[in-house]
Amino acid sequence: MAEQPARKAPRATEARVVHTERITPHMVRIVLGGPGLDGFDAREYTDHYVKLLFAPEGVAYPEPFDIERIRKEYPREQWPTTRTYTVRAWDPDRRELTVDFVVHGDEGLAGPWAARARVGETVRFLGPGGGYAPDAAADWHLFVGDESALPAVAASLERLPSGARAHVFLEVADAAEEQKLTAGPGVGVTWLHRGDRPVGEALVDAVRALDFPAGDVHAFVHGEAGFVKELRRDLRLDRGVARERLSISGYWRLGKTDEAWRAIKREWNDQVEREQES
Repeated sequence: MAEQPARKAPRATEARVVHTERITPHMVRIVLGGPGLDGFDAREYTDHYVKLLFAPEGVAYPEPFDIERIRKEYPREQWPTTRTYTVRAWDPDRRELTVDFVVHGDEGLAGPWAARARVGETVRFLGPGGGYAPDAAADWHLFVGDESALPAVAASLERLPSGARAHVFLEVADAAEEQKLTAGPGVGVTWLHRGDRPVGEALVDAVRALDFPAGDVHAFVHGEAGFVKELRRDLRLDRGVARERLSISGYWRLGKTDEAWRAIKREWNDQVEREQES
């Protein structure tokens, strides 16, 4: 068997912060720009995402920034830490990238950074990735998500064709976390306030109670992995939604760090599929 060439590390994009805004008590919007975005594009999908790169405290990298060189020359514990965030919007004319961050005080890595980010600050990231956009040919659409999926759902609603029908269920902490969304007359948006309930419980109840319209549905269900698992079973087995008409995945897992969740996510999803297909 011929030896395969070594896989090259992806090129990192460098941008700078051009605007910051706290759009709800726990959501911060960061707009990135600069000449480093000249070769960037995120128009194909509405769930495009980027992997932000954060250097460990006290670690500095040589310029120009080269992720492949860093991974070759630095010990693994000094490699940048990645955090994955959905692209809320991409303006190809202004070459500006908008990313929304959930912020809970000093909890986590990217949220606290976004809360204190300043105009002019340099940001590096990998991507974009992505794989979903609402199918204009669908008879109706279903969107289900918590705060982590809100940017992708909002971007998807803006992409729906005129006259599209959709049911949207979004769970947030309370009424103060609701956002104004662009939605046509055929789109019903239901905000669910979590309060003291477990994450996703209200979403599961709402989808189970939904009187499904007739016809072909294209569904997007993302957020905390526990409730996503429950809805995957309901939609695939009880509602009969075909696998190819369902974009569904756990963006995060309660009780797991981002690194710990990414390490088991694929295996976890495969296991769930096997359990629900058997």
